[in-house]
Amino acid sequence: MNTDPIADYLTRIRNAVAASHRVVEIPASNLKKEITKILFDQGYILSYKFDDSTAQGSIKIALKYDKVTKEPVIKKIQRISKPGLRKYAGANELPRILNGLGIAIVSTSHGVMTGKQAQQDKVGGEVLCYVY
Repeated sequence: MNTDPIADYLTRIRNAVAASHRVVEIPASNLKKEITKILFDQGYILSYKFDDSTAQGSIKIALKYDKVTKEPVIKKIQRISKPGLRKYAGANELPRILNGLGIAIVSTSHGVMTGKQAQQDKVGGEVLCYVY
């Protein structure tokens, strides 16, 4: 049993990037699927595939690297709100990551979205992670 599945998801991505893997496979959940969609929409990953052949299912993520320098697009992916210490932010208090170059992923009452999207919709929520 895993006490923090989101931290496990982020760590698997972080480890795969550090080892220069092309694809990483992660056990699926609805929250992880939403985070994966956001990472794809924001251009941090190349592609993804949801595999529902097993009971829990899995997510296959193709990581993205710079074509010239072979540097990973994801420089840092960091968990913010933890099970022991939840971090919430109102619509006006949502953080800007690297002056707008990175994203904050926020779980709101309207679903999981980026910090910019949450500010536009004027909703706050739990700050899950930072990606840049």
